[in-house]
Amino acid sequence: MNTKTKALEISIYPPEAQGVGQFDGGRITEIKPIGFPQDGPGPRNLGPLFYWAWATAKGYGKIALHPHQAFEIMSYAIEGEIGHYDTLGTKSRVKAGGAQVMQTGSGVSHEEETVGDHTEFFQIWFEPNLKESILQKPTYREFAHEDFPTATRDGVTLKHIIGEGAPVTIEAEAAMQDILIQPGHSYRRELAADRTLAIVVIDGKGVLVDATTLGKHYLEPRYFAVVYAGEPGVVSIQAETDSPLRIALIEVPAKVNYPLYKEER
Repeated sequence: MNTKTKALEISIYPPEAQGVGQFDGGRITEIKPIGFPQDGPGPRNLGPLFYWAWATAKGYGKIALHPHQAFEIMSYAIEGEIGHYDTLGTKSRVKAGGAQVMQTGSGVSHEEETVGDHTEFFQIWFEPNLKESILQKPTYREFAHEDFPTATRDGVTLKHIIGEGAPVTIEAEAAMQDILIQPGHSYRRELAADRTLAIVVIDGKGVLVDATTLGKHYLEPRYFAVVYAGEPGVVSIQAETDSPLRIALIEVPAKVNYPLYKEER
């Protein structure tokens, strides 16, 4: 009996199709691959991946003290240095490749700052079961680049940020890698049914390929791609031959067994 495998659902969002924001009088600007509910309709099948912003600052900038509850929030430094202060008494800074992780629980306020001439960082929100997490004590942890396991094979370097032996552990189900693909090489990823890959292109150009249909989608800096597998599938991410391709990749279940904030609104 012949069975036909369905194509993966792949959506590409260039920077102009993403949300925008700013802080501190425009000293910090951002694009939002995944916005808040008030930012309008966004990608589907993201499960516990609630929000993803890419912030940039040229010089010092500050996001004033503000509160959070229940969500798990990670700031990941791409360039420069980011600072953090919170009402738990934490004061910290991490440099490029480092991460700051809050499990905001019953409530905590924090402020953020950018340090140096040029800073770029991701802020990513993950959604655990909010009815349970809001009953927990808030926590803060920080990690340097050297704290994350890294492995290189066949022209691909994988830095594990969440999952697969990485030091960041959260309640929401997610895995995250910072991946560098050398010119002319490719990274292959298998997806089980009802799983989603969210991909942000940090630098370089390449091609995202559905290995079943051989459908191609071209990638450039700051592009955002969402790959949903309704049934098992495989994608290949290929770097162009003249420059490396660096991506941040997050895999999540497309559905979870608890109510999600966006689905209730």
